[in-house]
Amino acid sequence: MTEKIYGKEEWESALKGLSRSYSLYVPVKEGDIHFFREFKDGVKTAFDFDNTRMSAKEIVYPQTERMFDYNIDAGREDSNVLKESEKDFPPQAIVGIRPCDAHAFVLVKRNFDTPEFQDPWWIKRYESTTLVGLGCNAPSATCFCTSAGGGPYNEQGLDVMLYDLGDRYLAKGLTEKGEAFLSKAEGGSAVTEADLDEAGRLARESEAKITRKVPTDRLKEKKQRELFDAPFWDEVAFGCINCGTCTFLCPTCWCFDIQDEVQGKEGVRMRNWDSCMFPLFTLHGSGHNPRDEKYQRVRQRFMHKLKYYVDKYEDGIQCTGCGRCVRYCPANIDIRRVCELMNNY
Repeated sequence: MTEKIYGKEEWESALKGLSRSYSLYVPVKEGDIHFFREFKDGVKTAFDFDNTRMSAKEIVYPQTERMFDYNIDAGREDSNVLKESEKDFPPQAIVGIRPCDAHAFVLVKRNFDTPEFQDPWWIKRYESTTLVGLGCNAPSATCFCTSAGGGPYNEQGLDVMLYDLGDRYLAKGLTEKGEAFLSKAEGGSAVTEADLDEAGRLARESEAKITRKVPTDRLKEKKQRELFDAPFWDEVAFGCINCGTCTFLCPTCWCFDIQDEVQGKEGVRMRNWDSCMFPLFTLHGSGHNPRDEKYQRVRQRFMHKLKYYVDKYEDGIQCTGCGRCVRYCPANIDIRRVCELMNNY
């Protein structure tokens, strides 16, 4: 297992060298908000952040993706024939991803890569991506990753872990992809026992800072129908405006819609992110909508993450505790409170 120490300026130089082998995505500050952006000339990295507003899922699972091209020209032999759109899957790396967002890829993989069905584009893009994590030294008040099977320095799903030791980073390779990444990173010095002790101390102190514990231990034993018909859904959904912010920002939401766009005689079939919070999400061609009431859509979101997923996979909840939906919900709907209501019902 490769372990290296990089001064922070030295790490920036290493990234410039790595950009010759990978398409790098790094945290960048725009206004008061951090986003992942491609590392190019003129891009200033900002690793001193709580978390990006958008998770890194869009780098593997684009918000809009071209699937097939076709034409409707009756005079052509290939009229009305779907042809896979040209795609490229170059080696890429997401540098500075928080452990909660890396953990999300492990959960989402269960939807896109199953024994029965594989999404070839998601799989190829995921397999070509190296996840370089940055542990959390100062978790936010809305974080609850320790209750969702993770932690501020959780290594699940990561290829490399970075420890911020103040004026330097400790980089630790975790997988073959991570080892390959660090082998191409120029510079770095040997790690000392003092460095490892400091990294371990940071990890322990960070985990102790997450004081909110969200109970999930009884979700599995609950009967689906009883939770479905529980009396608290109207209250939970009261303030919801169905804006979809929670699903848009969530690193483990995977719903999509497929649409055809035609101009003249040329057409393209596209996949776009969708949200169970939108009234049109379940609208049938007949005009019937099985979730035409707001509370039904709110119930679906939480039942899926905290009950249906639990029953199907029997391995935790479909949430990594990143806290984005808690921070940015305009109606202050808190998934931690909903989880308590469901767990204790």
